Amino acid sequence: MGQEPSKVFFTNFRTNHSENLLQKLQRLITVAGIKNIDFTDRYVAIKIHFGEPGNLAYLRPNYAKAVADLIKSCGGKPFLTDCNTLYVGARKNALDHMDAAYTNGFSPFATGCHVIIADGLKGTDELYVPIEGGEFVKEAKIGRAVMDADIFISLSHFKAHEGTGFGGAIKNIGMGCGSRAGKMEMHCSGKPYVFQETCIGCSLCQKNCAQDAITINNGKATINHDKCVGCGRCIGICLKDSIRQGQEHSNEILCKKMVEYTVAVLKDRPHFHISLVMDVSPFCDCYAQNDAPVVPDVGMFASFDPVALDMACADAVNRQPILAGTCLDEVEHKHGDHFCDIHPSTNWKSQITHAEKMGLGSSNYQIITV
Repeated sequence: MGQEPSKVFFTNFRTNHSENLLQKLQRLITVAGIKNIDFTDRYVAIKIHFGEPGNLAYLRPNYAKAVADLIKSCGGKPFLTDCNTLYVGARKNALDHMDAAYTNGFSPFATGCHVIIADGLKGTDELYVPIEGGEFVKEAKIGRAVMDADIFISLSHFKAHEGTGFGGAIKNIGMGCGSRAGKMEMHCSGKPYVFQETCIGCSLCQKNCAQDAITINNGKATINHDKCVGCGRCIGICLKDSIRQGQEHSNEILCKKMVEYTVAVLKDRPHFHISLVMDVSPFCDCYAQNDAPVVPDVGMFASFDPVALDMACADAVNRQPILAGTCLDEVEHKHGDHFCDIHPSTNWKSQITHAEKMGLGSSNYQIITV
């Protein structure tokens, strides 16, 4: 007999006078079984993206509070967490990162729990976690506070992504929990290059390179691969799409490394996963701006299986109509896969396939509407 489908619980964003969205989220995750975890006196990492200041697509802190409050009611000790970034921005060290979190509303007074930047002040506070059967990574570099927690909860904003097709639970966990060195390891498959014919020498890429690897000569950018760590920030920031991935299959390798990091984070402890499919922006929340959502809001999803959760969210987004006037609406040739239509060089399915191979979960799911 085949494997039973994983249960993914879903509710839409409709409300009534007797239940608001935050109460509905708590009901969703309760029905999904989060209380089956013994939270009593245990430290609980809630992995979330705090959003780069200026970006407005990140999840409101109210949702984090709803999750934290429920965990506290079960006797747990929750904290919100993320790791520092590789690139220039407001989250590259713990002090700036916490300022960014507070700027976007994730203060202890608003959420009812503290923020801990998992890989420390400079992104070097990490643990080396062996990955059994890892094809690309043998030992993941994970932020220490994430690994010190007894229980792991992911709370993800599901959206499109320029490197991985979409950003869901697997990206939130695998990439998000990697220390700065871990992020570098995941990104280093292929280093980008500048397509000189279309480069306008605007220097945005240079200003956003944390490694000082980009120079402007004769009105054109060039990348020094000896300094470049392959983080891909310049690819997303380029106004003319002049910066290209340097290795044909590097995005797929990135996805697979991300999966293996997720395996390292979740191994041998209770975990639970929540994704909100709303404000489905075409790019990551790491930018200091967000483009218009490409599809209508869908709803809230929860599961013990992060693979089934990502698959259910991806399918739900691909069933949605394209919103007029968005970057997806402007794509000339559409193929029915919204993520690949926005970012043709990506292959989000490689996340799912490799995650199943690594035993992280199943793409076979059953939707249970709450």
